[in-house]
Parts: sequence; structure tokens; C-alpha cells
Amino acid sequence: MRAARVSDSLDRAGPIPFHAPAATTQRAVPIVSFDRHELGLILNVYGKKVASGEWRDYALDMGRERALFSIYKRTSERPLFVIEKNPKLARRQGQFLVMTTEGRVLKRGQDLGAVLRVLDPDLYIVR
Repeated sequence: MRAARVSDSLDRAGPIPFHAPAATTQRAVPIVSFDRHELGLILNVYGKKVASGEWRDYALDMGRERALFSIYKRTSERPLFVIEKNPKLARRQGQFLVMTTEGRVLKRGQDLGAVLRVLDPDLYIVR
């Protein structure tokens, strides 16, 4: 009795079909995200609040229309605050906003540093 080789089974199966990736015919969807400077400002405030014991966890969510930075006291709860970046609102109300759990907007504006002062009143930008 002869042991079957892998090449024998491949020869009988015929050629393996090749399909071109579908991405060649579709456009890449742009995703809104926080840039390095914006994340630095947010994480500065977040780090102070974690050190004081007020906050414990965060989540980042980036999509087609907006980016969210959610702040939690405990992982299993709803977020205490949500920092949102929505570039479509840049010329209207401002692309950054801070929202509470209930959906109330605390602050909205063009300058992220000014918007984040709602969460940490001692925070100021040095230029």
C-alpha cells in the first residue's frame, strides 16, 4: 500500500481559483479620528482624573462621521462623559463637544483645550 502524497491530491483537484480583492472597485471610507495633539490634551486631563481616583477607564470609537472618547468611572457602567469630534460641525457650532451620560451638552467649540476646561477647570493651555 502506497501512502498518498499531498501533491497527488492537489493534482486531481485542479487549479485553485484566484479572486481579485473587491477593494479595487470600491473607495476607501475615510474615518474620523483624534490626531496626536488632540489625544495628548484629552489624555492629560484623563491622567489627572485617574490619579485623583475619579475615573478608571476609557474607550475610543472612530467612525465615518465622528470620533468618540468615552470616560468611565467603572467599566460596567455607562460613560460619565463623552468627548466627541465631528468635523461636519466645524463651521457651525464647533467640531468638539463634551456630553454627559444623560446626553446634555456641557460645552461645544472649535478649540479642544477650551472645551476640556469643563472637565478640569484648572487646565489651561500654555503657548
